[in-house]
Amino acid sequence: MPIPETIRMAQTPEKLAFAARLKQAMKRSPKKISGPSELALQFNLRHRAGQITNQAAQKWLVGENRPAADKIETLAEMLQVSTQWLRYGIAETPPAKQPATQGAAASRPALTMDELQLIDKFRALPEHQRFLVQDIIEQFFLQQEMWRG
Repeated sequence: MPIPETIRMAQTPEKLAFAARLKQAMKRSPKKISGPSELALQFNLRHRAGQITNQAAQKWLVGENRPAADKIETLAEMLQVSTQWLRYGIAETPPAKQPATQGAAASRPALTMDELQLIDKFRALPEHQRFLVQDIIEQFFLQQEMWRG
């Protein structure tokens, strides 16, 4: 079923990325939340500053809207993910790990021929496609970081 024009116009890359992270967190949370009605119910049990409708939850899930910062905090707590990750897609890295990560980057082996060819192909893409590829890679990386256990 095609997406109505009014919804497509309201969707932005940021809203769609938030929706993807929200769905991912819902699937992986200890209490599985399967849809907008259940999301609204669970959210309303926890958020003291006002309730949301099923329609509001649906808009979050399809990328038509993003919740306000206080609502994102409630969602993050409810789904047991970091607020920063849910809001921006950025994993929170403890300061102690940063120097080790930087040192590991310096000690990596040289790039292979396949990797160099891939970089050349990446650089030949139009800017908007490079952005999409980078976003996908970052999402895969963040998924590994967020769900290590």
